[in-house]
Amino acid sequence: MIKTGQNLKQSQNLQQKLSPQQIQFIKLLQLPTAAMEQRIKEEIEMNPVLEEDDLDRLEERVQENDPEWEKKEKSDEVEPVDQHEDVDWDSFMHNTEYEGSNYNSGGGGNEDWKDLPDPYHESLLEELEKQVSLLDLSEDERLIADQILGSLDEDGYFRRETEAVVDNIAFNQGVLVNADDIEKVRKQIQQLDPIGIASKDLRDCLSCQLKNLNNKNGARQNAIQIVDDHWESFEKKHFSKLKKQLDIDDEELKEAFDLIRSLDPKPGAVANPDEDNQQYIEPDFEVYYEPSETDEEDGEFVISLNRRNVPPLRISPDYKQMWDNIKKKPEQESSDKNAKRFIKDKVESAQWFIDSIIQRQNTLMNTMKTIVSLQEDFFKYGEGLKPMILKDIAERIKMDISTISRVVNGKYVQTNHGVYELKYFFSEGLQTEDGEDVSNREVKNYLQDIIDNEDKQKPLSDQALTDLLKEKGYKVARRTVSKYREQLQIPVARLRKQIM
Repeated sequence: MIKTGQNLKQSQNLQQKLSPQQIQFIKLLQLPTAAMEQRIKEEIEMNPVLEEDDLDRLEERVQENDPEWEKKEKSDEVEPVDQHEDVDWDSFMHNTEYEGSNYNSGGGGNEDWKDLPDPYHESLLEELEKQVSLLDLSEDERLIADQILGSLDEDGYFRRETEAVVDNIAFNQGVLVNADDIEKVRKQIQQLDPIGIASKDLRDCLSCQLKNLNNKNGARQNAIQIVDDHWESFEKKHFSKLKKQLDIDDEELKEAFDLIRSLDPKPGAVANPDEDNQQYIEPDFEVYYEPSETDEEDGEFVISLNRRNVPPLRISPDYKQMWDNIKKKPEQESSDKNAKRFIKDKVESAQWFIDSIIQRQNTLMNTMKTIVSLQEDFFKYGEGLKPMILKDIAERIKMDISTISRVVNGKYVQTNHGVYELKYFFSEGLQTEDGEDVSNREVKNYLQDIIDNEDKQKPLSDQALTDLLKEKGYKVARRTVSKYREQLQIPVARLRKQIM
């Protein structure tokens, strides 16, 4: 028998919910320097109470050594937002300013240029469409060409099944074509610039480029034979077999290999010339070691946070005047109450944002200082990286591991020895035969150095690499060496073999 009815049950559980301010802080924390400028601009546009401060006035305040600001700047904890109806404007005007100029080590020299629009550049697809329009194609062939161009992958290859193109044209255009028609048009597109575009695979791409070279020397003929007739031996670097198959010596084989290596394996990966200039790394930190004049070992680290393009922020004094005008009125009308509530909400939001930026700066600096303290040898000499995990930092600055992960992710530091992503300093450890803890990244660097300097005609096997590492004092198994080699994206010995 089925029972029906209602039952009441009471249960108790614990849930942790983040406040809006905590959520905002987390989002700001994971932003790199390049993204912070845009985020601040968006907040200023959304909140009329928040505005950029007057740099001249801020310089005066810095010179006067405002104690209230120093107290606020050094505080690691963000004060809760006032939940009362009245707004303490004196507190807001003096204690809720993010003085960006006080942090900034220097402004950029291209302020007049940064807002100019980028020049327009045609995409590769547009360039190919123009070239196709100059070909002597029939109406049906132009439909095929459109299908081919629209099916190119990011490397410029046409890997779509020919029958799928035939079916697509028949279904959408009502035109019947066959596989031979598709192949005929594809081969014409292959001859366009860049040569080899719309190839079916790497072999097809290299063959097309070789056959379009102007020089008719022996190296070109041997290279064409290698790609067209002996591809498997070429892929596996069976040099002795290739020399026998082509009846050539080492020098001739090397010339053919060098010619093949000079070709473009990804003809479609043509970047916008301006993109290369725009895709740069802007370090979030600068860390330099300044040795003492008397003792090089007795120096100090100079650690700074990059605040470039992050403007100083404050609560707008105009809204303070509006607030004062509303309070002076003898009778509070409903419209005044709405205005009062609007101003209060916007002020609280602005304060949250400024406090979140301050807390972000404190967290970033505490994390970077802790990394430096644990990796002093590396920041001094550029080597000697020690094992370190996120938990090591989290325990020292008393924050959650997830918070440290957000700080580290996508952030870079400029040092005397180059620019490094913060993730670079985190790695598991292993012990040497002397019992010393070393970072596995140090082992990888040494492994990379061994392979870079090996005899390219007789590359070292993984077992030989393991033996060399043991001679250096690193206790690692052969499978570990294989894993490190794969992580370094280094092929096996057979594929590292070269003709000298």
